[in-house]
Amino acid sequence: MKQYSFAVLGIAALLLSSCEEQAPKTSTVAEKAEVINAAFETPKPYAARVLDTLDIAQFLAGNPEFTGDSASIHDFYKSRGNQYAWFVNDTLSSAAGNMMNLLDPTDSASADPWRKLVAEVRTGMDSVPLPDSLRLKVELGLTAQFFHLAEKEYGGHVQGDLRELDWYIPRRKKNYTMLLDSLVDGRTDLSPIEPVHPQYRLLKEQLKRYYALQELFGHDSIPLGKEKVAFGDSLPALRAVRNRLALLGDLPASDSSAVLDSTLFKGIQHYQERMGFSTTGLPGKATMAALNTPLKDRIQTLLVNMERLRWVNPTPPKDYLLANIPEYRLHVFEDGKEAWSMNVVVGATATHTVIFSGELSMIAFAPTWTVPVSIIRGEIGPAMRKNSSYLARHNMDLVRGGQVVPTSSVNWATWQGGGGYAVRQRPGKSNSLGLVKFLFPNEYSIYFHDTPSKSKFLADKRAFSHGCIRLSEPKKLADYLLRNDTTWTPEAIGKAMNATKEKVINLKPSIPVTIGYFTAWVDTDGRLNFRDDVYGHDARLARELFAPETVPAPETPASLDSLRVAEN
Repeated sequence: MKQYSFAVLGIAALLLSSCEEQAPKTSTVAEKAEVINAAFETPKPYAARVLDTLDIAQFLAGNPEFTGDSASIHDFYKSRGNQYAWFVNDTLSSAAGNMMNLLDPTDSASADPWRKLVAEVRTGMDSVPLPDSLRLKVELGLTAQFFHLAEKEYGGHVQGDLRELDWYIPRRKKNYTMLLDSLVDGRTDLSPIEPVHPQYRLLKEQLKRYYALQELFGHDSIPLGKEKVAFGDSLPALRAVRNRLALLGDLPASDSSAVLDSTLFKGIQHYQERMGFSTTGLPGKATMAALNTPLKDRIQTLLVNMERLRWVNPTPPKDYLLANIPEYRLHVFEDGKEAWSMNVVVGATATHTVIFSGELSMIAFAPTWTVPVSIIRGEIGPAMRKNSSYLARHNMDLVRGGQVVPTSSVNWATWQGGGGYAVRQRPGKSNSLGLVKFLFPNEYSIYFHDTPSKSKFLADKRAFSHGCIRLSEPKKLADYLLRNDTTWTPEAIGKAMNATKEKVINLKPSIPVTIGYFTAWVDTDGRLNFRDDVYGHDARLARELFAPETVPAPETPASLDSLRVAEN
């Protein structure tokens, strides 16, 4: 078994497996969860053998690699009265057998003492009962390995400091005890209680579909043979375009027509929507480049995004805001469902927007803008050297100690900011922050704001800002956030936005905000979306996960079948 196959397929295959008798197809996820969770409220036929807490302590002392899971191991056995989990009387359970299959002693990492243990157990388990010392070692070893593998599968294969990958959203510790308890008790379908974000399961289903499509999809690019194709044109290459769109689900079925007719036009539009392109219905350069992207690259993108989803809270807040950088879009969630969304402009590649989470707690109407030092050095200083009236023309003041001072107070040829001076732009429609900004205090000085540069929202790719996020519908967001405050009617908000003096109000309650980076996801219509890796974060994470020039082995139905969990 290849090392990557073990990491990706290992515990995921075990935990997602099921018996031959499948649940009725009409069962919902909630119904499945209800059946599984019912097992936690009834007596279980535990093994007759019982551990001593000292046994667990001695095991952990002798195996410090599992120290990080010591609390989980103790809690797991305490919840079952310290009774053995992997044995039925003195015989290893079928779940234990499947667990040991993941620790294949023929693996390249055979120096691992737990793989040596598996080899030792397999040598003698069919002939004589296991000695007590070996039985104890197997029992605690399998439990410890479960938590170790579950942390990789559901906590993430990247275990280092995520800030090195420009990810500043804290990773949450997850509780796997319920999952393990259900597994050793012979439950059949654990997916409803997996500790992962709902998007993770959706992407996993798409991953299986894309593995199955690889041979049908082909490896060759489709050359159109014509720079611009118009509605009604006939080209041989359009047969291949039609076939590929049908395989991807953007057309209901493929036919042999080589004409860009209304059916193909609508199929291209559907594909363009999923890629974040303008829906022209025509196979332009960007659309064809995306359609010619090798499926192995799409599979890698799915795996990279599944890794990120392992890092996030599996149960997001019911009400929150999510700005997805590669999508250039802000999503508003209410009561666990997306209420609405809007286009945004994010940071340019050189001044990229940071990935982090916070709490939106303040709204500033008619804001002033204190210009960052980096912009003074890079833009305002050079502009003032060319035209001394630049500040006046842009409604800006030079201030010191909170007071406006003459622009002649500084030498613009050498001034690089500082010295007690600052540049501040007055409220108004020309203000770079527009008429309102939304603050979620953070060390990165990032916030949402309006902008006078409305034309930027018309572009497909919208990475233009200095790092903050510009909103296409700021008034709508202000109305929404203050909808339950009778003081702030839409009319009052509009008046405050157009005032000549800044007014800052506290938002109660505050609302969670996540600035995320996801280049693949399944939308509310069930469509798989892809976006470009605008900041190169996918490429960096892929280098952490995959060996150069390799794509992980497919998670095929056959490999899942080989690890199905039988009833004890």
